[in-house]
Order: sequence, then structure tokens, then C-alpha cells
Amino acid sequence: MRAQTRHQLKEDRFSRVTIDAAEATAHWSVEHKNKVIAGAVVVLVLAAAVFGSWYYMNQQDLRASAELGQATRTLDTPIRLAGMPVQPEYPSFASGTERAREAQKQFQAVVVSYPHTKSADFARYFVALTAETLGDNASAEAQLKTVAAVGNDDLAALGNFALASVYRNTNRPKDAIEIYKKLIAKPTSSVSKVTAQLELGETYKANGQPVDAKLIYEQVQKENPTLPAAPSPAYQIATQRLLDLK
Repeated sequence: MRAQTRHQLKEDRFSRVTIDAAEATAHWSVEHKNKVIAGAVVVLVLAAAVFGSWYYMNQQDLRASAELGQATRTLDTPIRLAGMPVQPEYPSFASGTERAREAQKQFQAVVVSYPHTKSADFARYFVALTAETLGDNASAEAQLKTVAAVGNDDLAALGNFALASVYRNTNRPKDAIEIYKKLIAKPTSSVSKVTAQLELGETYKANGQPVDAKLIYEQVQKENPTLPAAPSPAYQIATQRLLDLK
């Protein structure tokens, strides 16, 4: 009986505390009704803002993607043969330089108009490539360093790969070699290990390091053995380059 009484008292105390808390909450809600309503409005406004931002960014991405596509088509436009007249129905350019300049303007427009989109990151990569084509290695290097730092591993690898090319073209083989080694250690679907290895071998060769180049090509052969029917493409390239070293 005593145990039952104690249990009943505990339940009563629990009920009292629960009721008191409910009454206090109700009392607070009545006193602060306007604040509660204002708080709810703020939550709704924030939710609408988040949705609005998402919708806005989604629309920005779509527009940026469309303009990026147009710019890449410009970069693919044919070069007219010397003396060939312009045909309006068939877009063309008089030279690769003219085409690169026009494409660069379009890629730069994507970067400026949609700076926070993924398309802008890809556009920067193409701005750099066209800058290199136009002989502006300083601009190409600056853009590629930005691309190499993006969160997309595949695009970052492409940026680093192109940056290594700029370093090679501006007589900085040590910087190029460092990048190729990093790409070999961390390959991606855009820049495979063997692609970086073959470029590293060529950089060693051009830099007067035939022994290092030979080791790289032999490693490519070892890691890409012959297939049942024929040697793998990587094996064939490495073999030919080893012959060229002799």
C-alpha cells in the first residue's frame, strides 16, 4: 500500500509539473502572440528566400550552360581556306586566331554574367586555353590556377594538366614535372595516370633527362601490358618513345 501511495504521489507530481509547464507555455504564448506570429512570418520568409535562391541559381545554371554550349560551338567553327569567300549560311573564321578571340569573348561573358555557376568554372578553363592559343601565357596561367583550385576533381585535373603545358611552354619544366607527378599520384577520369606519365616522360626528355624519361616509359609498359590480340595503345606509345630516346 505504501509503495502504491508513493507511486501515486510521483505520478501526481509529474502531472503537476506537466500541467504547470503547459499552463506557462500557454500563458507565454498569449502574452507574446504577436512575437510568435512575427517569428512564423520570418520562418516563412526565410523559406521562401531559400526556395527563391534555389530557383534563381537553377535558372542561372540553365542560362549559363546554354551560353557555354554556344561558346564551345564557336570554338568548333571551321576555318575557311585561304581565298574562300564568306558564306553567311555556313559560319566560319578566317584564322584560328580570329576564332580563338571570338570564342574567348563568349567564354568570358559566361564568367562575368554567371560567376557562381559550374558553367563559369568550365568557361574559365576555356578562357585560359584560348589565351594560350593567342600567346597570352600570363593570362592563361592565372585562369588555370583558379580552375585548378575548384572543387570539381575532374575539372581541377584538367586545369592542372593545361597549367603544366603553360609551364613547359614558358621554360619552367620543374613546375610542370611537379604537376605531372601529382596527377600521376591522383588520377581522375579526365586525366588518367598513363596520360600524365606520358607527358612527364616527354617533359623529362625535353629537359635533357633521358634516364628519367626511360624509367617512366618502362613503367608505362609494365603497368599497361600487351593485350591477347595486340599491345595496348599505352604500351605502343611508350615503346615508340623508348626507341626515340636511342
